[in-house]
Amino acid sequence: MASVQLTRFTDLGLRVIMRLAVSPGGGGLTTGQVADEMAIPYTHTTKVVLRLKELGMVEARRGRGGGLTITERARGTSVGWLTRQLEGDDEVVNCEGNAPCPLRGGCRLRAALRRAQDAFYDSLDTITIEDLVSSPSTRTLLTLSRPPASGAS
Repeated sequence: MASVQLTRFTDLGLRVIMRLAVSPGGGGLTTGQVADEMAIPYTHTTKVVLRLKELGMVEARRGRGGGLTITERARGTSVGWLTRQLEGDDEVVNCEGNAPCPLRGGCRLRAALRRAQDAFYDSLDTITIEDLVSSPSTRTLLTLSRPPASGAS
């Protein structure tokens, strides 16, 4: 059975925002720390953080006392809205692409898949970022730490 799958970018974006949401004071972690804790490549984390900043979900300050902080707006943001922003609003299938589908003129599949996609996002609209990080998730997210140094027992 096939499954619906988010892009890796969206997956990382949701995980990063969840991690920042449970940080004392809403953040203070660096991009590198988040990357290490979440086992995400630094370059991917940087791209995700930039997009989250553009969306007003994260503030980033450089220098001593800097780091990443989740915004108050982000806490109440629906997971559906954020997922739409990170995923983009592309259709599930591309009937028009380089090799247009010969069935596109009389096919009902495209509309059915669009309705299913809308239902998926609509179901996520009822959940906020704050909902995602309530217990027991808070405890799990707070126990994340860097992997032990090599040679540690």
